[in-house]
Amino acid sequence: MNVFKQAAVFVRANLWIIPLAAGVIWILFRFLDPAPPRTVGMTTGSENGGYHQFGLKLKERLARDGLTLELYPSRGSVDNLQRLTDGSDDVQLGLVQSGTTAMLERQQLRRLRGLAALYREPLWLFQRSDLEIQRLTDLHDHRVSVGTEGSGTWSVVRSLFGQVGNGRALELLEAGTWQALGSAASARALLDGELDAAFLVLPVGNSLLAGLISDPNVQLVNLAQSEALASRLSFLEHIIVPEGLLDLAGNVPPQDTSLLSPVAMLVANNEFHPALTSLILEASREVLREGNLLDAPNTFPAPAPMELELTGEAEYYHREGVPLLQRHLPFWIASIADRYVVLLIPFIVIMLPLLRSMGPIYTWRMRARVFRWYEHLRRVDRLIINGQIEGSIDTEIAGLRALESDLSRVEVPLSYAHELYSLHLHVRYMINRLEAMKPEPAEQDTADQG
Repeated sequence: MNVFKQAAVFVRANLWIIPLAAGVIWILFRFLDPAPPRTVGMTTGSENGGYHQFGLKLKERLARDGLTLELYPSRGSVDNLQRLTDGSDDVQLGLVQSGTTAMLERQQLRRLRGLAALYREPLWLFQRSDLEIQRLTDLHDHRVSVGTEGSGTWSVVRSLFGQVGNGRALELLEAGTWQALGSAASARALLDGELDAAFLVLPVGNSLLAGLISDPNVQLVNLAQSEALASRLSFLEHIIVPEGLLDLAGNVPPQDTSLLSPVAMLVANNEFHPALTSLILEASREVLREGNLLDAPNTFPAPAPMELELTGEAEYYHREGVPLLQRHLPFWIASIADRYVVLLIPFIVIMLPLLRSMGPIYTWRMRARVFRWYEHLRRVDRLIINGQIEGSIDTEIAGLRALESDLSRVEVPLSYAHELYSLHLHVRYMINRLEAMKPEPAEQDTADQG
């Protein structure tokens, strides 16, 4: 038998591996994550606010990588949390102010994971310049804006007055005596003299903040007890704004000023595809690369401070950076490669022992082609041993000669030829043995006469 015939025999003997491999591949594909989507929804904030402005920059950057970011404006962090946890498929990402997740139920929290802290967004308290507000309790008898209900500003102000322990402030909040205005409306009302003070949560580069700083009729409050409040509320940082940092020419603030600062967090829900994590975080890093007056360059995105558990992909990014393949290949190609590497590993683990069994199975099948003929020899041998062969010798000899003829047409690889030729010898031995047992002609005639 030549090499090609041997190969053909080997292939035919192991055709069972093909449907088995196909079944394994189907099962692995069935449980493999689908390819990352090309469109992601992100809930931001008011269209004039810092969250939405960041979202616009991130959208522009991600478009260069072929990912469409659909932005959904909202009233703020509380609205964003509601959208992320309501079970709809519209949004998978959201910008949330630290401290607002405390109002969620446990079941809602299970739907959320953190990706990164993005930037500090201080709580600014501005007052009319003819007032002397130093503590939170000084605001009780004044016209104050505390942010729209459902916004991050409203949430952090509520937490602060809860720490002060004065029930009157909470009554003013609940009763609606203090005005629930958004950042733009609060700034405008304060500049127009319709408010005595206003809380605003804004990043340091926001245009609303610049307008308030430049107006001589309002001033930034140096809030007393800021450090103590930050110690009690873990989602807040105590920061010092140095004299003149916001406006050197106008010397704003006129002295080192204490502020409290939450951070903006990038949050994902269970509908977010984890493979997009590194792409979005790397784009965020480029958007935030230059930092600002309060955040040093290349500080954010960062893994802390975060209120939510980071995803495994986010932890890897903050620890190692962009995955290896994405450093050298376009994201979408690298993503496909990553997914199929994940598929290949269990495929190899499953298929390796099956492939190793092909040789023994082939050996067994080749030997079976020879050994199955021995059953005929064993049957004849038993007839002889039990004394039942008389009267059927000629029939058995004819059967063995037919078997001998069949064996001459059996093809096996050269490595198994010795077993085939051994069978030939054994068949010939059994024929000779039966021939020797046949009675001599004289004995046969005597038997016939009797």
